[in-house]
Amino acid sequence: MLAAYALLRARRQYSFEGKIVLIAGGSRGLGLVLARNFAERGARIAICARDADELDRARTDLEERGADVFAGVCDIRQQADVEAFISELRDRLGEIDVLVNCAGVIQVGPLETQTQQDFENMMDVHFWGPYYAMQAVIPAMRERGSGRIVNISSIGGKIAVPHLASYCASKFALAGMSSAFGVELARDGISVTTVYPGLMRTGSHIHARFKGQNEKEFALFSLADATPLTTINAERAADQIVEACARGDAELIITVQAKLAAKMQALAPELMSGLLSLTNRLLPADGGIGKASLSGLESTSAVSPSLATALIDNASLANNERIDQAGEDGISRPAV
Repeated sequence: MLAAYALLRARRQYSFEGKIVLIAGGSRGLGLVLARNFAERGARIAICARDADELDRARTDLEERGADVFAGVCDIRQQADVEAFISELRDRLGEIDVLVNCAGVIQVGPLETQTQQDFENMMDVHFWGPYYAMQAVIPAMRERGSGRIVNISSIGGKIAVPHLASYCASKFALAGMSSAFGVELARDGISVTTVYPGLMRTGSHIHARFKGQNEKEFALFSLADATPLTTINAERAADQIVEACARGDAELIITVQAKLAAKMQALAPELMSGLLSLTNRLLPADGGIGKASLSGLESTSAVSPSLATALIDNASLANNERIDQAGEDGISRPAV
């Protein structure tokens, strides 16, 4: 059985040379780092996101690295937008070989601050967006008998992390849908890889939304996301994701800490629940701005940004999460 499994994995190896790879949410952070990685392997890259300026900077970044790039504004929460973008992409480049659903938003705050609208928005981005994109590409993949889909969930899609209720709910939903699609699409030659990253130094912390005592929430979030002992850099994470896609793996958990947490959740759910409940008691209580939300950039303090958060602050600049101050000619440029 082991030999047969090894042979099957070897036969499933996939070359990205000349393949068309669509990355939803590819304008910054992990999505942009993934686009760079796929491009280095010879893929033709398509990226979409909501922000036109971010897309322009990302396209320039990729083209300067020698990539062939198609970029377009698309709100993945809107099915009509997704279908229109993919239709235009087909007209320009051809059928999509690899779909990566990487678009995401993070909202941090105690349960008392989370509203129904927050849960609906998270589901729109993390569940319905990937669903719309998969529904748009799967028929053509079935016809060819080949395709790769990668859905970026989170360790928060396996474990209920305190102060991330709406985020976790949507990532659990994505994980379930992704696994279900993978089981049924395998017979059509389509591999679906569900990715569960732990903490990554992508620089996206400044775009996360914070509620309640937002400055304290942002400080804790930044510190946890900044140290090499608790996180992985975006480039290493992206390399693992692309390799898992090439192999056609069903699941990938990134970081040792995330793997241990997932095993504990599976083997001792009561113990894990108790530990997470204890963790919740140590986090900031409701208060501050309440149900309003502010971005990380609007929630800074003496703690963050600081020397302690230097690694993720630098990642924000390197991965198009933030741009430098305007130069002498008045034009803002991404950090190099």
